[in-house]
Amino acid sequence: MSIDAVTGLDREELRDLLAQTLDADAAEIRDDADFVEALEVDSLMALEVVVVLERRYGVRFAEAEMRSVRTLDSAYELVRQKLRERP
Repeated sequence: MSIDAVTGLDREELRDLLAQTLDADAAEIRDDADFVEALEVDSLMALEVVVVLERRYGVRFAEAEMRSVRTLDSAYELVRQKLRERP
């Protein structure tokens, strides 16, 4: 279990959250697997992923950032960055 020491963000917890949101098995949410290509996520489901991340972690994403959330790695890094920016 990898937990970011600064933000407390847990990659496996994020993987489980994404799997639940995408109605997929956590094993399908590989670090670099593209949600659209590998899991056939459409734009509405991609928006749902962003909304769930914003609510769960108390952050807000700009429109351009929303489009960048396509893998576990990209979601993790973006949420991590947002958590670090919080006062």
